[in-house]
Amino acid sequence: MSITGKDVEKVAALARLDLEEEEKEKFTVQLNAILKYAEKLGELDTENVDPTSHVLQLTNVMREDITRESLTIDKVLLNAPDEEDGQIKVPAVLE
Repeated sequence: MSITGKDVEKVAALARLDLEEEEKEKFTVQLNAILKYAEKLGELDTENVDPTSHVLQLTNVMREDITRESLTIDKVLLNAPDEEDGQIKVPAVLE
């Protein structure tokens, strides 16, 4: 399988990209190189290789969920730059 300049033009049109002729040729060459490499990987003998979802062994680090007392509203408001009616007042972000 190989990519033609027409294929690149079609994908560029779908992505609404306006490519110069030089870019189309460059991407055609690059995409064909990628496909050639993928075909090369397909030649590997993976008969005795176990399927993996990750190359690295990953495990989630979990801790026990422990309930504890939260800060009081008065203590939280001590760190607030500004407050109004028991709530933190911030500058408007919408016009």
